[in-house]
Order: sequence, then structure tokens, then C-alpha cells
Amino acid sequence: MGDKHISSQFDAELNSISTQVLEMGGLVESQLHQAVYALIHMSEETAEQVLEAEQRINQMEVNIDHAIISTIGRRQPTARDLRFLMAISRTTQNLERAGDEVARIARMVKSIIESGSPRSLPVSELRLAADLAAGMLRKTLDSFARLDTTMALAIIKQDDEIDVEYDGFLRKLITYMMEDPRTISPSLNLLFLAKSLERVGDHAKNIAEQIIFVVKGEDVRHSSLDEVESVVG
Repeated sequence: MGDKHISSQFDAELNSISTQVLEMGGLVESQLHQAVYALIHMSEETAEQVLEAEQRINQMEVNIDHAIISTIGRRQPTARDLRFLMAISRTTQNLERAGDEVARIARMVKSIIESGSPRSLPVSELRLAADLAAGMLRKTLDSFARLDTTMALAIIKQDDEIDVEYDGFLRKLITYMMEDPRTISPSLNLLFLAKSLERVGDHAKNIAEQIIFVVKGEDVRHSSLDEVESVVG
């Protein structure tokens, strides 16, 4: 009876930590949408709102790490549960870094606005990459909540789409800079924005790999796509 009570408490702690991760991920996703809105509409006010949440995201990572360390110290989890806690730690790290990229986008938007950069640059064409990044992050959180490896695999495959968008946007910016040297500085700003969106997708992919690690017990971080597919089955 005592063992069952302890097990129930442990499950409750794991569920609490998982809930905190999903809340953190939801906040990062929300901030990403706001950052993209700030970019498309050149809204300095919205960019400021994104930056105001940065510290909250950082604190959530600290709180989750503390909960993980506390749980490991008190519960001495089994190999599977320890693997789950390790994956959560890596997941929160990736969410925090994705949040950093979102904050970087907000700061860049403010810089573009303050410098009065030309509005003729293809800012709106970043929307597709932004939608892909936000979609990957949302799907990753769904996959984490369900520990769904099939969905995780689909997210890993989708990462290539953002890379393609980034490469296409880079070629377009090079054309703009060649045709009008006055656009070089603002074009570089947009290039950094596009790179941040690509990195958000990378972090979503990293989290998807952790889901496979939890369920299958295989670390697929440096594996080929064929190898990952073989692990997922």
C-alpha cells in the first residue's frame, strides 16, 4: 500500500513537470506569433510585448530544472523515468533557446523600425517560414503531450521545408542587394530574422528527437533520417 502511494505521488510529480513544459512551450509559441505579427506590421509595441515575456520564459526553465533535480534526488527513478526526466531537461533547454530566437526577432524588428529601413523589402515573404516554424513547434508540443513518435518523425522530416524556405529567401535578398546597394543593411537584418526562424524549427526538431528517445530508448540526435525511421518503425 505504501509503495502504491509513493508511486502515485511520483506520477503526480511527473505530470506536474510535463504540464509546466507544455505551458512553457505554449508561451514560446504565442511569443513567436506575436513576433511575426510585429515583423509583418512593423509594430514596435508588439515587439516590446514579446521582449517583456523573455524573462518569464527563462524563469520557467529554471523552475522546471529545479523540479527535475528535486525529483531525481528524492525518488531515485527507474531507467525509463530517468530517461523521461532527461528528455524533459533537454526539451526545456530547446524551448528556452527557441524563446531566445523569438526575442532576437523582436529586437531586430525594433531596430528596423528605428532605423527607418525601406519597407519595399520582402518582409511578408518570411510569413511562410514563420508559419512553418510555428506549426512545427505546435505539433512538437502535441507530440510531447501524447508521446507520439509517428508525429515526432513527421516533424523531423518537416525541418527540411524551413531550410528550403531559408535558402530561397537568401537568394531573393542577394538579388535585392545587387540591384540596390542601399538595401544591403536592411537586407542583412532580414537575413538574421530568417535565420532565427530556421533555428526555431531546428529546436522543434530537437524536441521531436527527445520524444523518440523517451519512447524508444534510442538517442537519434545524430542519426540519418533512414535510421530514425527504422527506430520509430
